[in-house]
Amino acid sequence: MSASPQTVQKSGAAGSAIFAGSDSRKYNYYEPKARKATHYEDMTVDVQPDPERYLLQDWIISFPDGTPTYSKNWTKARSSNWHQFRAVDQEWERTHYQRQSTICGMVQGVIENARKSGAPKRFDSAWVKVLQDHLGAYKHAEFGLGTSLMQAQRYGYTQMINNATLTNSSYKLRFAQDLTLYLSEIGMDIGNFDHTAGKTHWLEDPIWQGTRKAIEAIMGATDYLEQYLATNLVFEPLVGELFRSGFIMQMAASQGDFATPSVVAAAEADYERNLANTVELIHMLTHDNENGAHNRDLFNGWMAHHGALAREAASNLQPIWSQPRVKFTGFADAQAQADNRIKTICAQVGLTAP
Repeated sequence: MSASPQTVQKSGAAGSAIFAGSDSRKYNYYEPKARKATHYEDMTVDVQPDPERYLLQDWIISFPDGTPTYSKNWTKARSSNWHQFRAVDQEWERTHYQRQSTICGMVQGVIENARKSGAPKRFDSAWVKVLQDHLGAYKHAEFGLGTSLMQAQRYGYTQMINNATLTNSSYKLRFAQDLTLYLSEIGMDIGNFDHTAGKTHWLEDPIWQGTRKAIEAIMGATDYLEQYLATNLVFEPLVGELFRSGFIMQMAASQGDFATPSVVAAAEADYERNLANTVELIHMLTHDNENGAHNRDLFNGWMAHHGALAREAASNLQPIWSQPRVKFTGFADAQAQADNRIKTICAQVGLTAP
């Protein structure tokens, strides 16, 4: 008597199967973080398919060498459940576009009002040179981080991780553009304003070479989580905030400049959102029941490596604090605040501050 033929699972089986709640008008195939699913979760959870969850036939497509569409091996970090992460800001495509549009309108309004009132002409001359040379140089750091995160987002294992990384990239690239447009427009009201000076200082001025080195180290990292962590947990508090909040926003008013802080403030608000998302993800990984110890060792290594570069970069920026004619705050105060900031961040995620 011949054996009965073996049942073959065809690729269409997943589509024809009847799942629990398949007749519901609401998404209920995933576990929401809170009691009820949010619109953000409906738009992001399981947008990327995962053979461990729904794809009975494994990945639908793969690279020529057999690498799957998404791989857990694209980071050295480990997780017992990558799909657990939810971004704190709950931002998805539509809400991101709305917020970016609002910020662009605000920045343009600041520029127009400043120019209408003749504000740029009243900036202290020494401060104008600071904006020309050093704010013009700093925009390249923002662009570098945005480019790095734009590349990193492709490798996240879930759509929730990719969304948080990509919106982070978008904010960085928008702020680099904000600074470019701002300096270009106020420069039209200021005599002999050199629009190329920022690039020259970024490439040649010893003050900025440590920052360039730190940025290029992040851009050159091959692990997307290393890029994400190094950006938000290391570079931003030790260098980015140090320059934006500790220098530009502290010094500007005493130089007769009330416009620049309004433009820069948008980036500070961006960072608070990006930091909250990063802390949520890194905390999830450092407190994973199965892989927490491994992840803490890995992340502390990244923190030490990028922390040393960021501290060198920050120290090199110290001469900028002496360049404004009217001194309102000192580098030591700004650096002390940066140290407290990174210690607080590291305490939240269970890591050692560099």
